[in-house]
Amino acid sequence: MLGFEDIRNNQTINVYVEKADEALKALGYTEHSFAHIMMVTVRTEYILKMLEYDQRTIELAKIAAYMHDIGNVVNRVDHSQSGAIMAFRILDKIGFEDIEIAEIIKAIGNHDEGNGVPVSPLAAALILADKSDVRRSRVRNSDISSFDIHDRVNYSVTDNKLEINQDKKEVYLILETDNHFCTVMDYFSIFLERMKLCEKAAVALGLKFKLIINNQEVI
Repeated sequence: MLGFEDIRNNQTINVYVEKADEALKALGYTEHSFAHIMMVTVRTEYILKMLEYDQRTIELAKIAAYMHDIGNVVNRVDHSQSGAIMAFRILDKIGFEDIEIAEIIKAIGNHDEGNGVPVSPLAAALILADKSDVRRSRVRNSDISSFDIHDRVNYSVTDNKLEINQDKKEVYLILETDNHFCTVMDYFSIFLERMKLCEKAAVALGLKFKLIINNQEVI
């Protein structure tokens, strides 16, 4: 049975990951290459394991996480839909079953805050994993004086954790930030829609989403 390692070692997929990140770099976006997709993959797996989903569901979710941003090679606009179509072609070609392809592309096609909806456990876990990846190392610009607001917000995050409390049925995004580079209001000015989508994703998984910045509960 095909699984995550087959996807991770697929040359075609890895080329699309690299080229998609090149396109985003040219547009001035933060890092969306292997560091990002592996962070998202690990967190997607963590979420569903903590919630005791079966191993095959977790495997399919990891595949969706690894492939979720390949649509950026086409265009940043509607990249989740482009990526879902690309994933369908790849997965169908290498022999995945239709029902599993459907679950994977459903998650990929719904991961972006522009028009995404947590329509399945895979989609909900992917949303939380993707939108929680805010960190200094994603910033490409080495000139602090020319940072835009996305650079400032990501660069300000010195520590980042995603944790699930099974007893309280809560999921926490815990950030430590350096307020020399941005304020909490700066964070919300660009990430408010992402946090709203995280709240919806948490609810879809039977959880409540909480954002904690510098030991203060913000959401």
